[in-house]
Amino acid sequence: METALFILLALGSILSALLVITTPSPIASALYLVVTFFCIAGLYVLLAAPLLAAIQIIVYAGAVLVLVLFVIMLLNLKRIEEKISRGWKSAGIVVTILLLGISFAAIAASTAVLVLGTTGAPMGFGKVATLGSLLFTQYLYPFEVVSVLLLLAIVGAVAIIRKQGSS
Repeated sequence: METALFILLALGSILSALLVITTPSPIASALYLVVTFFCIAGLYVLLAAPLLAAIQIIVYAGAVLVLVLFVIMLLNLKRIEEKISRGWKSAGIVVTILLLGISFAAIAASTAVLVLGTTGAPMGFGKVATLGSLLFTQYLYPFEVVSVLLLLAIVGAVAIIRKQGSS
């Protein structure tokens, strides 16, 4: 069961990631990116890391994708005619529904599909206490560096916008 679910989620994430970079329409590409994010969150659930799966969905599928859609809207791109037939679109919808249905059924059946003793993951992997402890002890310096880099990126974006608005 676990192997079949892993194969479905892995193939789903690979296929949707390929569609992200090969689809000519930016909106369709963003929607394929959502499918990729959800498949990766499903893989985190298979690793018995529900916190990481929730963060994956909230941060990436929520915040980052909204940012990508805002950029697409601000660029005011012209509509691109897709050359995919209705049969392929219908097949894609059916496969996506089946993949999500099987994933949700497996998640509803049990919270941890894999037993941690058989994998190489350390005990407590994906738990809030373990993640917080590692983040603020062993990885404190990289965490602070990333926060300063994000702050500098925000200041740089505001500076660029102000220069364009004043000239």
